[in-house]
Amino acid sequence: MTRLVLLGPPGAGKGTQAAILSDKLGVPHISTGDLFRANIGEGTPLGLEAKSYIDAGNLVPDDVTVRMVESRIQEDDAKNGFLLDGFPRNTSQGDELARILGDLDQKLDAVVQFDVSEDVVVERMLARGRADDTEDVIRNRMHVYEKETAPLLDYYSDKLITITAEGTVEEINERTMAELDKLN
Repeated sequence: MTRLVLLGPPGAGKGTQAAILSDKLGVPHISTGDLFRANIGEGTPLGLEAKSYIDAGNLVPDDVTVRMVESRIQEDDAKNGFLLDGFPRNTSQGDELARILGDLDQKLDAVVQFDVSEDVVVERMLARGRADDTEDVIRNRMHVYEKETAPLLDYYSDKLITITAEGTVEEINERTMAELDKLN
């Protein structure tokens, strides 16, 4: 059983590591961004609700996100575990995740924080060459992440595994797997 939350700023390599970890651990990578796109694309009631907020230029409220995650982790492929990426984003979502797992008689195994310096993030994201990735925008996203997500580091202090997310993809994955192996 592997139930993990992945935390890290934009550009920390969470998505890349999640894909590798999902494969190695045999559990689904559940990204809230992918969940939104899938629900909207399939026209589910939750997707239509989320789309109404997005189309109006608003953030999708926590309760909609929570219901999407709750539905997703009850699917068959997630029965033996999952990697959550993008959820929880704040401590109230952390409380909701605890409630969901409690209702399923499950628990979170660990929270993996991919720690990376702001300068490395800026360098990585500028290298992607996206038009909206200017240095100012990237640094602002980092500060928003720190403000919103930093409280989760204290919230999950008893389950927190911090990985230095600088170096090659392989080096970062080896560090992560070595720490996860200690859980068993």
